[in-house]
Amino acid sequence: MRALRPCLIFIKRIHMSVSLAQIFLIFLSALTMSIVSTPLVRRLAIAVGIIDQPNARKVHTNPVPLLGGLAIYGGVVVTLLIWDDQFILRELAAILGGATIVVVCGMLDDKWGLSASLKLLGQIIACFVLIYAGIQVQLFASPWLNALITIAWVAGISNAINFLDNMDGLSAGLTAVASAFFLQLAVLNGQFLVAALSAATMGACIGFLRHNFVPTKIFMGDTGSLFLGFILAVLGIKLRFPSNSIIVTWMIPIVVLGVPIFDTSMVIVARLRRRVNPFNTPGKDHISHRFVALGSSRREAVLICYMLGVGCGITATMLSKADVQEAYALAALLIGIALVGIWLFERYARYNPPK
Repeated sequence: MRALRPCLIFIKRIHMSVSLAQIFLIFLSALTMSIVSTPLVRRLAIAVGIIDQPNARKVHTNPVPLLGGLAIYGGVVVTLLIWDDQFILRELAAILGGATIVVVCGMLDDKWGLSASLKLLGQIIACFVLIYAGIQVQLFASPWLNALITIAWVAGISNAINFLDNMDGLSAGLTAVASAFFLQLAVLNGQFLVAALSAATMGACIGFLRHNFVPTKIFMGDTGSLFLGFILAVLGIKLRFPSNSIIVTWMIPIVVLGVPIFDTSMVIVARLRRRVNPFNTPGKDHISHRFVALGSSRREAVLICYMLGVGCGITATMLSKADVQEAYALAALLIGIALVGIWLFERYARYNPPK
């Protein structure tokens, strides 16, 4: 048996290398499709008149085509369909079906504008598709409670990414960073579906960034931000750490997505302080706007957010090895940092809306 050990290790390494090769090909396929299809989608947006016009609450000064999210969606979906024999068909169909629902809602919003309640309805329907396929949060014994938390998680992350889509390259770049850490954690734990979905999302976002970073040629619109938020929420649900407690397991995706979660929390607090509706009141009160108010350029503000995303990802990786007591201590520290951060931003970079 001892003599066979080197052979078994060699076979295991070959199997791992084949899996990594597949993941790399998935990343490369999504990257290529996104790069190639984004200019085509831009022409489509111009042809059908889906254009984002500048106004006082936006940072761009010229009309910019929307629908860029369609290229990201296509890059992810087509790539996963190419490799569909590697997945459980029921799960893949649910993820792509739910994603398609939120993309359609995003396209309708980009073209005609949908109310927040209609977009939320679309997200809830997409959640039911996931739940029907068994893709849901599993924290409690009650399936109804788990279903409600699943809806809250998916809708919350979807809208957090949508909130963050306020500067060139911000949402796509942060999603690429988060996907990279989901990919790393999935590979280390042998979860091929999460790894493949992360690789495809990262590739599609990086490909889109070629056309979306300063100076931007196209915006992803709600089509892209709602899609990316949905995918990140699914990655958080599917990522599993059997050796850890369920609480620690769920802390990991929350930390990976720390930047959009912090941004949404800060915006809600700031708008409640101004006594306005936190969900449908526009304003330059996001974390990226605060960095600009402190003296950064828009490009620098986006890059700072990227670095914060990397910091969150590294922290989540450390958390994956922590025991329950260490995880609780780290959670208390992170919550404290977030509260201090909100206080500092509100004190030194507070948004004062025009009268």
